[in-house]
Amino acid sequence: MDLADLRLFRAVAEEGSVTRAAQRLHTVQSNVTTRLRLLEESLGTPLFDRINRRLVITPAGSLLENYADRLLNLADEARDAVRSAAAPQGLLRLGSMETTAATRLPAVIADFRRKHPLVELRLATSHTAGLVQDVLAHQLDAALVAGPIKHPDLEQLPVIREELVLISAADWVPIASSADLVTRGPVELITFREGCSYRQRLLDWLWRDGVPIARTSSFGTFEAIVGCVAAGMGVSLVPRAIIGGHLTGTAGVLQVHPVPDDVAWVTTVMIWHKARSRQPAREAFAGSLAAKLGEHGALQ
Repeated sequence: MDLADLRLFRAVAEEGSVTRAAQRLHTVQSNVTTRLRLLEESLGTPLFDRINRRLVITPAGSLLENYADRLLNLADEARDAVRSAAAPQGLLRLGSMETTAATRLPAVIADFRRKHPLVELRLATSHTAGLVQDVLAHQLDAALVAGPIKHPDLEQLPVIREELVLISAADWVPIASSADLVTRGPVELITFREGCSYRQRLLDWLWRDGVPIARTSSFGTFEAIVGCVAAGMGVSLVPRAIIGGHLTGTAGVLQVHPVPDDVAWVTTVMIWHKARSRQPAREAFAGSLAAKLGEHGALQ
């Protein structure tokens, strides 16, 4: 086995297809098939079962996949350690919650790119649950998610302390407590898709306080959520920092209502896999987070 074989094997395991693995590796399908067969022959055991033109990983393949992840990550760490004396460089795959990406990251990314032009930064947005899984699967080098995160394979660094607020249409009667929501009758929730920590926090709060829920409508963007809330369709729980010009006033369309302290405050953390203990580009990005967010009092 060599690292190239392990990368090829891992690509096939993750894609579940020789064709898709070949596309991902920018090679021809016959090359992937031949090298995979030679790897199986050298190990003396099949790594995949071929069932109706599908590849199903075998128990031996699952065992090798675990070792492959560890070996490839160690190789990446060794490369980064050797390069650490020089400026950070290479690819940094960063994930973020959409609200964090929209309101907190533009200045941070601008600062990072100015200081570290040799790093190619790729940003993907998703909900906390999806981002955690992508970091665990080594699809992302780091991610900004709602914390705290408890997983034995992850490290985390507190970055931002966010205040969450309940938003409604501008013409709603002020809501001082969950009792006021109970009085209104069943409420409709407008949230991000399942897996969003803010969505789950809102549901947990309302269930705990006995607020009846009519239905939950899920959307993929903050703009869609604001539009539906402004139209009077329901309420949502969002970071105060992203509301901005949407508040009631000259051209405002939303009203903000307080929520209990145990619901209102959440810490955004940067997470990464413990197997990647050293990665200069990631460490440099953490430095930009502290520099830019600290300037505005967001880092607490």
